[in-house]
Amino acid sequence: MKNFLYFLLLCHVSFAQHSTYWQQHVDYTMDIDMDVEKFQFKGYQKLLYTNNSPDILNVVYYHLQLNAFQPGSDMDIRLQNIPDPDRRMVNNLGTKENPVYQSRIAELKPNEIGYQKVISLRQNGKKVDYEVIGTILKVVLNEPIKPGDKATFEMEFEAQVPLQIRRNGRNNREGVALSMAQWYPKLAEYDDEGWHISQYIAREFYGVWGNYDVTIHIDKNYVVGGTGYLQNPQEVGHGYEDKNIALKLPNSHKLTWHFKAPNVHDFSWAADPEYLHDMILGENGVELHFFYKNNPETNENWKKLQPKTAELLAYYNKYLGEYPYKQYSVIQAGDGGMEYAMCTFITGGRNLGSLIGVTAHEFAHTWFQFLLATNELKHGWMDEGFTSYISSMAENEILDQKLENPNEGSYNGYYRLVASGVEQPQSLHADMFDYNFAYSNAAYSKGAVFLAQLGYIIGEENLSETLKKYYADYKFKHPKPNDIKRTAEKVSGLQLDWYLNLWTQTTNTIDYGIKDIRDKTIRLEKIGTMPMPLDILVTYTDGKKELFNIPLQEMMGHKPTKATILPSWPWVNPSYSFQTKKQVKSVEIDPENRMADIDKTNNNNF
Repeated sequence: MKNFLYFLLLCHVSFAQHSTYWQQHVDYTMDIDMDVEKFQFKGYQKLLYTNNSPDILNVVYYHLQLNAFQPGSDMDIRLQNIPDPDRRMVNNLGTKENPVYQSRIAELKPNEIGYQKVISLRQNGKKVDYEVIGTILKVVLNEPIKPGDKATFEMEFEAQVPLQIRRNGRNNREGVALSMAQWYPKLAEYDDEGWHISQYIAREFYGVWGNYDVTIHIDKNYVVGGTGYLQNPQEVGHGYEDKNIALKLPNSHKLTWHFKAPNVHDFSWAADPEYLHDMILGENGVELHFFYKNNPETNENWKKLQPKTAELLAYYNKYLGEYPYKQYSVIQAGDGGMEYAMCTFITGGRNLGSLIGVTAHEFAHTWFQFLLATNELKHGWMDEGFTSYISSMAENEILDQKLENPNEGSYNGYYRLVASGVEQPQSLHADMFDYNFAYSNAAYSKGAVFLAQLGYIIGEENLSETLKKYYADYKFKHPKPNDIKRTAEKVSGLQLDWYLNLWTQTTNTIDYGIKDIRDKTIRLEKIGTMPMPLDILVTYTDGKKELFNIPLQEMMGHKPTKATILPSWPWVNPSYSFQTKKQVKSVEIDPENRMADIDKTNNNNF
């Protein structure tokens, strides 16, 4: 009997271990020497890797993402074959009406390509075997890394910054010299699903949480902005220095920039000799830095952007949760807008509205993707969609837009996706979508509607509490779709598995209609393949109105509402009828237009 009880205890312990959340940890130390004439750099990287998984690791993988910018790469081949390539990455040799696209990567010369070359690699002081496979470095370990153990990897590498085509590169279309994103050999993430080692084709990113200590040697005229806290401001100046303390600039043609970034999963930076550098204080004393090209046509817009960025910080702090770092930077760089650790790269030659809009979106990514670090490749709708939702809400408030539905644009984007006939499930890997159009609208538009419509299902106050709890519970982690669902269930007390499944894993659509009205009897029909709870506004012949709520049976309850609650509607039933106490004049389904019904022509009898 004692042995049997001991066996049960071991089983319980084993189950508990495997069901407990864990994530890997990295500590990077890097020293980079940049040649701004050749756009090449040499680097040393020391990586301390902690295996917090329950698994023995016999191999590790790195991302070498600069290798994507070479003729014949997977990214190049994809550009040549997808029907609607990213216009930033191709030349149109035809006309607007009859385009003939040419991959820009295919045309790169040897001194224009990107590359990362590993010169040497050691594990715990001993040389280790490795193999470069496109944008992935496979490292076969000399000795396995056991659960709970640490391993030190030391790497010497050389790299060339490509002409700016996507995300990173040199000499972007606005003349920014260096947009340094995805620039260093980056250890791939290993989680409960295994290694995440997709080739770099279009999307990014998914990284390991850790600490960064980065030293950059670069021409003294260049201003650097990016991830982390500058450790030696008096030795570089350029707007970082304490004006009350004398500068200690070295007598050399290069400056040494030393940054530290705690608890992040990426490190990015940009540099240009013409950057203006401004700083203001935001809520809770957070330093908001701004780096932008000195351009008389746009300088004023960048000045006006700064207090609006402070308002954005306050908004996200209030409605999501407090920004945990002491600094955030908005940097003119890259090819549009992209979020990184403690900063964003945006193109800066914009009107003020566009400048605020792109900043609102990218800053929101700090919460949705960076602090709530979902796997963007597998669950792009969680970071892009949630970001689109909250940034639209933020813009509506700080710009005083007074929009009845700030996310109406996302609903319209979703409707266009459905009408296109090329929709694929949101759960599809981001690089696997047949069309960029399908990915963008599934991730951004349909992803935003997921949250907006969730508010319709569980109630707006419950949605607000869900977002706050989601952030509180999962910041500095890697949440998955089930985590946002379970958070909403815990807050609302409702069952939502049907919603997560049908909205994100299928292309089922919502379509309800009024079948007929006979005296005091209202008959509704479910035409679409996705069920929903319904709000029904009834106007009586005496002019008075009454709001009814029909819960979906699968919810096992209903949202907080002042509406008259009717019996639930099982999803298997194609029709539903109920009686009112007075003569009916008109009926309207979803009067606030929060439900993504693809055909609203049958939603009322006006």
